[in-house]
Amino acid sequence: MEQKAAASGSMKISENVICTIVRTVLSEIDGVHSLASRTAGESGWKSPVLSPVTVSLEADVAVIDIGINLCAGFRLRDVAEQVQRRVKDTVQDMTGIAVSRVNVQVADIRAKEAV
Repeated sequence: MEQKAAASGSMKISENVICTIVRTVLSEIDGVHSLASRTAGESGWKSPVLSPVTVSLEADVAVIDIGINLCAGFRLRDVAEQVQRRVKDTVQDMTGIAVSRVNVQVADIRAKEAV
């Protein structure tokens, strides 16, 4: 949990709040189909944690890991780079916490659902 000193007291921002911000940003990016689901022991993930969004806070700096499924027909590299940029900028703007890295794992490509 990130704690900042303020003139009138302290402010704590939980990792869960950052995860919620990340999920909101992802829902606004064209080409992101959904968060990736995974099970314990599934290969290809850096962490055994089952959540598709994880946040590590150390020394006032955040590292964010995201697993996503992308929509077919989009340039994967462009969408992943947009995810990295927008997540980093939004988290820093909303919380004041520096983000050193946003690691994106593209788990699958799925057909875009008809609206």
